[in-house]
Amino acid sequence: MRRPLYSALWWLALPAVLGRLWWRGRKEPGYREHWGERLGVAGPIGPIASERMTIMVHAVSVGETRAAEPLVEALLAAYPDCRILLTHMTPTGRATGRTLFGHHGERVVQSYLPYDTGFMVGRFLRRHRPRACILMETEVWPNLIHGCAAAGVPVVLANARLSERSLRRGRKMGPLMLEAARAITLVAAQTELDAQRIRSLGAPKVAVTGSIKFDVLPPAAALEKGAWLRERIGRRPVFLCASTREGEESLILDAWTRHAGKPEDALLVIVPRHPQRFDEVARLVQAQGLTLVRRSQLEQAAGAADVLLGDSMGEMFAYYAACDCAYIGGSLLPLGGQNLIEACALGKPVLVGEHTFNFADATEDAVAGGGALRVPGAAALVAEAARLLRDDPARAAMGQAALAFAGRHRGATLRTVELLRQIIG
Repeated sequence: MRRPLYSALWWLALPAVLGRLWWRGRKEPGYREHWGERLGVAGPIGPIASERMTIMVHAVSVGETRAAEPLVEALLAAYPDCRILLTHMTPTGRATGRTLFGHHGERVVQSYLPYDTGFMVGRFLRRHRPRACILMETEVWPNLIHGCAAAGVPVVLANARLSERSLRRGRKMGPLMLEAARAITLVAAQTELDAQRIRSLGAPKVAVTGSIKFDVLPPAAALEKGAWLRERIGRRPVFLCASTREGEESLILDAWTRHAGKPEDALLVIVPRHPQRFDEVARLVQAQGLTLVRRSQLEQAAGAADVLLGDSMGEMFAYYAACDCAYIGGSLLPLGGQNLIEACALGKPVLVGEHTFNFADATEDAVAGGGALRVPGAAALVAEAARLLRDDPARAAMGQAALAFAGRHRGATLRTVELLRQIIG
């Protein structure tokens, strides 16, 4: 596929895309807001860009936004007169950015990234005139990259990762992806394997800097919230299933209900990755005959509830702080898994399933270092969680190994900023 055809397909799909936005807005009203930004005709800065230098950072959703935190903070410190334009594609990503960076006032402004047509992207770039465009992790937008190149705006793919599956998908796109890769000014890759895959697409300058996610530190407020949650839970053993995906909760609940070896007073905490599934997961819990308490309704003690449903946003560090061991969702089914680094950074023993290709190297390092344990399915997951909840020394040793693993990999933010200085000046 070539770029003109890609652009034409975007225009043809646009009515369906907007219709889907409106439909999703039934459960998440944020999808019905700021459509002008998505179409490139509005934004937080006026038609004449701010006198401050603008550095654009694109973080599509929650995970990328949280991963971008150390980099954004480092850029604000390195360039005291700059303004960060933080762009997203989802309302949850935007809300996370507001929570993380709202205290910076006008130094960090937010917008949705326009859909990837040449017209919309061109208006966006003329409106904001960024000095540099930083894309987080896997976000490759051919028309945005082409528009930046035409305008002399360097494009950096930061904290970049590319799985073998994504590489195969990229190659199927043919010239479109090859052209985009060759126009990227710099790629700061998480691992050498990521770097090799990205180089194979033709990216001219690729460096291995490590994962910025290791530099994300738990905010004091999150730790305080975690202590608050723990007070309401009490002395009960807590097994957290974090960022669970569709299909996983039913497997976990069934295994949890059947397993006879768990502590009698153990509390299962489930935090679905997507907020639109909170009610669905609540129904799954109740269908198992288990008693449920919601985080949003947790004002006093959790009492004797069997399950705590984490129906809140932006509190994952607090949930990790309040638990005794954690399963990282998206890995029981072939969904690629989620980020295990935050749990390890708080010294929590981590359990993962067999499907962790989104974070393959980090997961393998954590397993090899003794901070994480891979299980073949839901029954084994619950059995290992029950063992850890009963075995204080084993749990403590595994938590220390997780903490050591997280500490060994810090420093990617500094290495990335040093490379960015060569581009931004």
